[in-house]
Amino acid sequence: MAESSRITARDGVRVDARRNRERILVAARAVFAEHGIDTPMATVARRAGVGVATLYRHFPTRDALVRGAFAQQMETCARALTEALAAPDPWQGFQQLVETVCALQREERGFPAAFVAAFPESTSEHAQSRQRAERDFATLVRRAQASGALRADFHPSDLAVVLLAHCGLVTALPDDGAASRRLVAYLLQSFRTDTANKPLPPPTALTLRSLPIATDSSQR
Repeated sequence: MAESSRITARDGVRVDARRNRERILVAARAVFAEHGIDTPMATVARRAGVGVATLYRHFPTRDALVRGAFAQQMETCARALTEALAAPDPWQGFQQLVETVCALQREERGFPAAFVAAFPESTSEHAQSRQRAERDFATLVRRAQASGALRADFHPSDLAVVLLAHCGLVTALPDDGAASRRLVAYLLQSFRTDTANKPLPPPTALTLRSLPIATDSSQR
């Protein structure tokens, strides 16, 4: 082992281990964008130029790898929801939240499936995180409706419809940011009370956990 590989950072992690972890995360985001989050772990290891054992030392499960690869994006979503709830104008908070999540869909092609899979029901902690996010978003919707800005027949499940529609666009046109922003603007305008001239059909039964977003290459 080279002397440089034994150098330890202040947090106790070896420099070579930190470097391998970053290479794995970069490779994972690229592979997930190309083939979905169900791609074999060995494929990620090959792209990163590390052994499978090295990958598993850093990320023992696929869930851990997905969360690690998109940790920053997940944190951005959580922060956006917190900021939306704290906004003095509920409509502005609602609008900024939708724009933030859609921007992440556009910038990270592997993120939509990771977003849907972020809080699996495998543990009570994950289930509680999902339920808290859903509860907070429902609160934001009620506040925006009470302010008179968000149409009264908007349903929280409509967010799932927005994400699914936007996912289809960014999958077909991954480099067309203008089309993405225009679609989001159209959708947001349609949600305002002052554009609600006719009632909508009943809301969908979709939830974030049931979005039919492909997660492997066979479904692309």
